[in-house]
Amino acid sequence: MTEKLSDSIRYNYQFIEERISEAAQKAGKRREDITFLAATKTVDVETINFAISLGLKYIGENKVQELLSKYDGYNLNDASLQFIGHLQTNKVRQIVGKVDLIQSVDSVKLAKEISKQSVKNNVNTDILVEVNIGAEENKSGVMPEMLVELLDEIKDFENISVKGLMAIPPICDSSQKISKFFSKMNNLFIDISGKNIDNISMDILSMGMSADYYEAILSGANMVRIGSSLFGARNYN
Repeated sequence: MTEKLSDSIRYNYQFIEERISEAAQKAGKRREDITFLAATKTVDVETINFAISLGLKYIGENKVQELLSKYDGYNLNDASLQFIGHLQTNKVRQIVGKVDLIQSVDSVKLAKEISKQSVKNNVNTDILVEVNIGAEENKSGVMPEMLVELLDEIKDFENISVKGLMAIPPICDSSQKISKFFSKMNNLFIDISGKNIDNISMDILSMGMSADYYEAILSGANMVRIGSSLFGARNYN
């Protein structure tokens, strides 16, 4: 890693920390109430571990193959590894036992496979249910009106624990528009919390990325997933 890149990441990390602290304070929370997860898609292990050395405690990968290719190099003594991308059922067995949280569960079929593989590996896997809060046809996630039904179906599956909700709202051209989706998501989170469904806890509301994490925190998020604002623009080619 070049000195220029390390200096940039160091500056970005401090800036993000300050912004999270400011947003948390405005939302009536403490900095420690908000989890800063770095989205590490396309980022090499050396760079990820440098960010961990700065104090980063949570990293998230989007692709199973990329996660596996980096797995032995992560400094997981000081950080939690999570899976935040769309997960196919036939790849569940490859990551169960390797990640601390799967954020993108959106079907009974996927939850059942995570349960099956968790039992097989004698581990308990924490999951978030992904909600398609914008009801977009091209996005994964359970539709908001189907959320309670899904939770009711998976609540008794063995060796998995639902810890909250995750969402990726539609791309919006203003903070006011994106905040409406975040607020809708927070209302769902509060509503589910109030139902006291057996074996379902609403500890985590994961929403907000590089462009909108500040607004997400103001709207109730307690986990934000930040990539390019920390590591710089990605090259997906």
